[in-house]
Amino acid sequence: MRASLIQMAVNEGESADSRRSRAGALVREQSGSDLVVLPELWPVGAFDYQRFEAEAEPVDGPTCAELSKAARDAGVWLHGGSIVERAPDGRMYNTTLVLDPAGELVATYRKIHRFGFDEGEAVMMGAGTDLVTVPVPDLTLGLTTCYDLRFPELYRGLVDAGATALVVSAGWPARRRAHWRLLAQARAVENQAYVLALACAGEHAGVELAGHSMVVDPWGEVLAEAGPDEEVLVVDLDPAKVADTREQFPALKDRVLGLGVPGRPRA
Repeated sequence: MRASLIQMAVNEGESADSRRSRAGALVREQSGSDLVVLPELWPVGAFDYQRFEAEAEPVDGPTCAELSKAARDAGVWLHGGSIVERAPDGRMYNTTLVLDPAGELVATYRKIHRFGFDEGEAVMMGAGTDLVTVPVPDLTLGLTTCYDLRFPELYRGLVDAGATALVVSAGWPARRRAHWRLLAQARAVENQAYVLALACAGEHAGVELAGHSMVVDPWGEVLAEAGPDEEVLVVDLDPAKVADTREQFPALKDRVLGLGVPGRPRA
């Protein structure tokens, strides 16, 4: 499977409509890939909290419409990053959209762990409750967003639900770039799964973004890593490597804690 990770620059001064059009064009350029991934909250900016209310939209709003056309034109599975979702009850969520090659919206994921320590996203947005996996050709994607990366139990739950590739769509800050790299590799090693970790580039709301998107294999090897600026990573994934790694080093079979605990979340 060929995956394209579009590390978009999210800078001050570009409107959401302009960025939607640019994202659609970037997706169309990846027509030779099977899967295309966009970063977290790219239409508005993950740290631009003051714009969340004005830019909130339903899951079938203008961002989904643009992504639907782009996925259909390119003939790709499209992980559309996330949007500020305005739910029917008026609540906002940080919500991921996944579309199939026909442009149909096939899955959504509301970010479970909200960042902000009682400020920003943590108080403005509702928390998701559901673990979400999406089967694509030869792999099953486990969906996560940015701050989720710090919570390994979420990834264990996704692996239990059959995930073989863990997608982390993020707007990670540059000042914690070392954590980004460390945690992405850790999630790959401990779950013996591919990790597709995609961050934004650029700067908005006074925050420099990390860039340095990466693809990590089930043994923890970084197969490709971007720099700090807008860039597209194109990586070929071998789906058999997940099963081979788990068979050759069957650490997941030795798990004890967390198994059979009542109330444990399931996809």
